[in-house]
Amino acid sequence: MRCLKRSASGFIGSVKRVRIARVEVFGYGLNYAHGEYVMSGGRSVASLPSTLVRVTSDSGLEGWGETCPLGPTYLEAHADGARAALRVLAPALLGVDASNLHAVQDAMDGALRGHAYAKSALDIACWDLLGQASGVPVSTLLGGVRSPDFPLYVAIPLGPAEAMVQHVRDRRAEGVRHFQLKLGADPREDAARVRAVLEEDLDVVVADANGGWRLQDAVIAARALEGLDRVLFEQPCPTLEECLVVRERTTLPMVLDEVITDVQTLIRAYGAMEAINLKIGRVGGLTKARLIRDLGTELGLRFTIEDSWGGDVTTAAVSHLAASTKPDNLLMASFMNDWTLDHVAGYEPRSLRGRGAAPTTPGLGLEVDTERLGAPIESAVWSP
Repeated sequence: MRCLKRSASGFIGSVKRVRIARVEVFGYGLNYAHGEYVMSGGRSVASLPSTLVRVTSDSGLEGWGETCPLGPTYLEAHADGARAALRVLAPALLGVDASNLHAVQDAMDGALRGHAYAKSALDIACWDLLGQASGVPVSTLLGGVRSPDFPLYVAIPLGPAEAMVQHVRDRRAEGVRHFQLKLGADPREDAARVRAVLEEDLDVVVADANGGWRLQDAVIAARALEGLDRVLFEQPCPTLEECLVVRERTTLPMVLDEVITDVQTLIRAYGAMEAINLKIGRVGGLTKARLIRDLGTELGLRFTIEDSWGGDVTTAAVSHLAASTKPDNLLMASFMNDWTLDHVAGYEPRSLRGRGAAPTTPGLGLEVDTERLGAPIESAVWSP
């Protein structure tokens, strides 16, 4: 049976049902490109286990997705948890029509409550399948390309001010003009770090504590940064309630990140923020990220589009969501395959002088080198 599919920009053609016949889970290591990635609270990583899923249709099409939590202490997520969840989720998708993204969501939610970061990989893989079956890029399915290219940012690990400035200079020489500074230590020292970086010729500096301050220190930091040009204040405290209080005590533009998990938290936070750092895996995949993006756009918010961590496949998913975002609402995005040394899809998509673009071929537009992955960790096969 063939059915007519429609995107936000119009009909995209007749698409055959895309029954899921096989789900496979692979693991590989991702090494940070600059030694050690340090955040608030003493959290640091040099290498992370990433998880890829391959969803194969009954006609042989393959869709790929990726999930890579930033260690076990950043969010309520970790690599072993993703793989355990995928062991439960994979059989529930067998026989499901991957072109019916609502059916995919229902099947996953019916098999396992929560674990959005694991579901994200499967959701992305189904978008990849749908794009290939439709003959269009995922960005077209997400509403169409509105930002043919867009600014990228680089995160600067927490450290001595001199080291952070040098890291900024090195990336600035590569064409990057948007930076996120990892903060969350002594608030006065953090303010000095920001002021040192602002001496460089940059467009945007995001002061990001990753929830590392509690209320008093966050207020001290906000007051120390008050009035600085080009500075955005991101996720000062671990809870939404604390962030809302901080917002009452500063005029710095506020970006919220880790506490934005769904439409409900977006609505609660509206009025206390100017932008959202929208992590695809944090909210459960492209399906829910698109919903939050579109609602936030109507509310006049801006977005950083990214994920917690990842390689080529994550970067491709980010690129399609960013490309389909209205330029006025797109603050910046991250190509995390620039931040890592390990590439499973030919280091694509590739950034250029601090800017990114989405692939223009069907689906995510990637060819994953399965020889680099080895045998799957888990697999489930449909027997109709």
